[in-house]
Amino acid sequence: MANMENPGGQRPSETPATPANAPARSSPPKPKRPGLRAIIATIVVLGLLALGGIWAKHHRSAPAATGASPGQRGSGPAGPVPVVPGTVSKKDVPIFLDGLGTVQAFNTVTIRARVDGQVQKIAFVEGQDVHAGDLLAQIDPAPFQAQLDQSVAKQAQDQAQLTVARVTLQRDATLLADKILAQQDYDTQKATVDQLAAAVQADQAAINSAKVQLAYTTITSPLDGRIGIRFVDQGNIIHASGDSNGLVVVTQLRPISVVFTLPEQDLRQIQEQLSAGHELPVVAIDRDNRTTLDKGKLAVIDNQIDTATGTIRLKATFPNEEFHLWPGQFVNARLLVTTRQGGTVVPASVVQRGPDGSYAFVIRKDLSVEVRPVQVALIEQGEALIDSGLQPGEQVIVDGQYRLQSGSHVKPASTNPTAQPAQSRSARPSGGSAGGN
Repeated sequence: MANMENPGGQRPSETPATPANAPARSSPPKPKRPGLRAIIATIVVLGLLALGGIWAKHHRSAPAATGASPGQRGSGPAGPVPVVPGTVSKKDVPIFLDGLGTVQAFNTVTIRARVDGQVQKIAFVEGQDVHAGDLLAQIDPAPFQAQLDQSVAKQAQDQAQLTVARVTLQRDATLLADKILAQQDYDTQKATVDQLAAAVQADQAAINSAKVQLAYTTITSPLDGRIGIRFVDQGNIIHASGDSNGLVVVTQLRPISVVFTLPEQDLRQIQEQLSAGHELPVVAIDRDNRTTLDKGKLAVIDNQIDTATGTIRLKATFPNEEFHLWPGQFVNARLLVTTRQGGTVVPASVVQRGPDGSYAFVIRKDLSVEVRPVQVALIEQGEALIDSGLQPGEQVIVDGQYRLQSGSHVKPASTNPTAQPAQSRSARPSGGSAGGN
């Protein structure tokens, strides 16, 4: 019954079936999920933004470390800056002039033979210290002794003839007084006596010459010094001329000299001190510029300036008791010209350098700092002599300046200005100081 009332068997509430050839109905699009690359890019951007914020916050509170002059190093840290303070002192400061010098022997003698002959004996040891008059070598004296003996014999012969001639002259003088002898014969005899007297004198001169030649066979040291390396061995024939090297060289080492040079503009200051009657001390320093070899005094200033270099040569004398100075050695010579009485002195690290010159950080009473220009006379052995800009008793910054600017507040890290300078400097970042020491 139901089928008859509803042909096709469809219920009234049901949706009729879609024919087979009808087009399919499209469903609504589903939302797409974000890709992996987009997620990674988002995370990277957020991370960079976070790092940028941290960096900006840090650099707003940190001072500029490089390329800043005093007063332009940034706003400074939030709290006081720890520094090493020091006190400006007052003391006598020696003023030195430094030059490069060469050690020279006070005297150098090349021992040469003055007569020809065979070397019988070498009486020294190479490197030996000798005194004036000490035997160095002996040349065969036999030929010279024989020549001396001949001269002595010749003088004795002429002396005998002179004696006979004088007796004859005395006899002739009596005969001449009695008018028995002619005046001519007397004069002839008198001339013979004079001739023989001259011959005796010549013989004496020959004897003296032979003695000198004989003495030359004994070679002695002319001065106190040290023997070098010998050039002739025992048994060789040496000559008075032709032996260019000689026998040996004797060098006087005590005292000893140092010849050094200084710029010509220092000459007037040195001359003023010498004209006032002051002896100028000179210190010989080893090439490491730390070890003191000896102390002496200025001996002479050269009589002319070297126009090629614009320098003046000076010579100083040293006692050299310990033989620390040796001929040919290069040393640093330090000439003390004067002493600055009551000079203003600070540690060398106090002085900073900037575009406008040297300056120093001065601590005020409220522990703030002031940038003050200074004039530096010299820096010597870790101390700076100040001409102007600082006063004795003021507090200055010895170390820790790289974080400071004018007006910054500080916190003393040490009361000893030399307690931690090297350690503090080693902790500085590279390029962190606006003014180097």
